[in-house]
Amino acid sequence: MAQRITRTAVPRRYLMCRPTHFEVTYSINPWMDPEKPVDRELAILQWERLRETYLELGHTVELIEPAPGLPDMVFAANGATVVDGRVLGAKFRNEQRVAEGPAYSRWFRENGFPEVRDPEFVNEGEGDYLVTKSWVLAGCGFRTDPASHQEAQDFFGRPVIGLRLVDPRFYHLDTALAVLGDDEIMYCPESFSPGSRAVLRRLFPDAVLVSAEDAGAFGLNAVSDGYNVILPQAARGLAEQLAARGYNPIGIDLSELLKAGGSAKCCTLELRMAGSTAPERAATPTRTACVV
Repeated sequence: MAQRITRTAVPRRYLMCRPTHFEVTYSINPWMDPEKPVDRELAILQWERLRETYLELGHTVELIEPAPGLPDMVFAANGATVVDGRVLGAKFRNEQRVAEGPAYSRWFRENGFPEVRDPEFVNEGEGDYLVTKSWVLAGCGFRTDPASHQEAQDFFGRPVIGLRLVDPRFYHLDTALAVLGDDEIMYCPESFSPGSRAVLRRLFPDAVLVSAEDAGAFGLNAVSDGYNVILPQAARGLAEQLAARGYNPIGIDLSELLKAGGSAKCCTLELRMAGSTAPERAATPTRTACVV
């Protein structure tokens, strides 16, 4: 029997960093090849289009000043995790990115966030921490230390669910899984260990299951406001799946930034304030979908 589901776009507050100093001069993931040329001006134009899309959809975008010598600082999602206005800073595994953690934590301290924790264990922000209504999903296997999961649970006061990644192409959780809204997610099963797949099936039996092909196009490095889903335009099969579920997929080209292993979600850190799960208005019109 068909079920009518209302998808509502919730206004969000994001932090982004302009790719002023973007380049690929080292390799810390399978996507990075210093031998391939990077068009920085094109990267900036593509990033600006992403920012404009958020603004057009009614979201708020704040900016952090890019620092010279930190070409990956554009990937703001890695800079921290923010839940109920509390900020768990990032501690990067690779030395090339270590200075990004203090830079982002300093921004939060200077912009009215009273609780900013300097982490004890390695964690790479929202790259490996994704927040649903009921849980914090926490990735490990390539970057974030599993010991940080307990640190996050103690700090945020929310249950943290550890998930192990097994494919080096999907080195952060936000390349293998995306939160669509409340406790709705989409993910690529092949990216996870058997035990983690079993956990995901139990917690999210109605999740959108994404093909390895669309995951390889970075389709899961997506940003959802509950209705609109910003994702790479190359993930066409996934866009069709989302539309069938009543979402509004919006394809965007971030091909230059993908040369460093990032797309829409990597560029976007959500600033979740206390009470932000109960919005007063929709960012864009509500849509009622008929889902079988």
